[in-house]
Amino acid sequence: MKTICSLLAVIGAFAGSVLAQGGPDHPSVTVHGQVYTPRSILARNMGTDADQTTQFPPHKIIGNIYYVGTKTLSSFLIVTPQGNILMDSTYERNVPVIQKSVASLGFKLSDIKILLGNPAHGDHQEGDATVKELTGAQVIAMAEDVDTLKAIKPGGKEHPIDKIIHDGDSVTLGGTKLVAHLTAGHTPGCTTWTTVVRDGGKDYNVVFHCSLRAQGNLTPALIDQFNRSFKVVRALPCDVPLGDHPAQYRMLEKHAKLAVGGPSPFIDKANCNLETDIMEAMFRATLAEQQPSGKTQ
Repeated sequence: MKTICSLLAVIGAFAGSVLAQGGPDHPSVTVHGQVYTPRSILARNMGTDADQTTQFPPHKIIGNIYYVGTKTLSSFLIVTPQGNILMDSTYERNVPVIQKSVASLGFKLSDIKILLGNPAHGDHQEGDATVKELTGAQVIAMAEDVDTLKAIKPGGKEHPIDKIIHDGDSVTLGGTKLVAHLTAGHTPGCTTWTTVVRDGGKDYNVVFHCSLRAQGNLTPALIDQFNRSFKVVRALPCDVPLGDHPAQYRMLEKHAKLAVGGPSPFIDKANCNLETDIMEAMFRATLAEQQPSGKTQ
């Protein structure tokens, strides 16, 4: 029983997901003509077990930002003259996949100096200890997610945390500045990162979205967190929306356009909050189901 409880703690995000898969698949919402349910969103984000661990062709997104993740789990490499930043190590077993992608782009894993994350869940940050072992990178975490991260212990490894940050803090390396925005709900310290990159003689606002997917029982505290987070995200300047799962920013269809040439297909200002629209619609519908009287418990 202790082993099972420990496992659930490590993969905290999936507790709600597993329940969603086994229980009723509702509510259903329609956003911009597309129908979504809790299970369809989860399936879209995670794909199959193979999708979660299979390398997706590494590629340049825009400026100094590159994709080095799998088919359904995002990992981003941010290259600077003073070393590189990795965002989201994903599962521990995916670290060799990330290393292969980094190398195929002409960079070295050992040049990673800083390791960041979005939500404190195993599918996004389980590999932190291994990446640190291989690179010596400084692991930076939002204060509200520290306890959740410490519960992620693949093979019994302690989760490294070298620096704790707070909402609005920034991380700077080699002329690149990333600002951390607390967008709690999916996890207590779910972190949306923003930066400005220069590409083709123009500056672009890039947003690395943290999931806003609600799960489980919406307590008053969670309701407050999500309401705040939706407002925060919608107020962020954005030209290039990215996300902790590729499906959140339509990576497949955009990647297919890279061969055409021209401006980066990832520049998508019009759809910067498409995923936000989907998640907020699902949140509101779930809230209406759980609290039909409109009361907040």
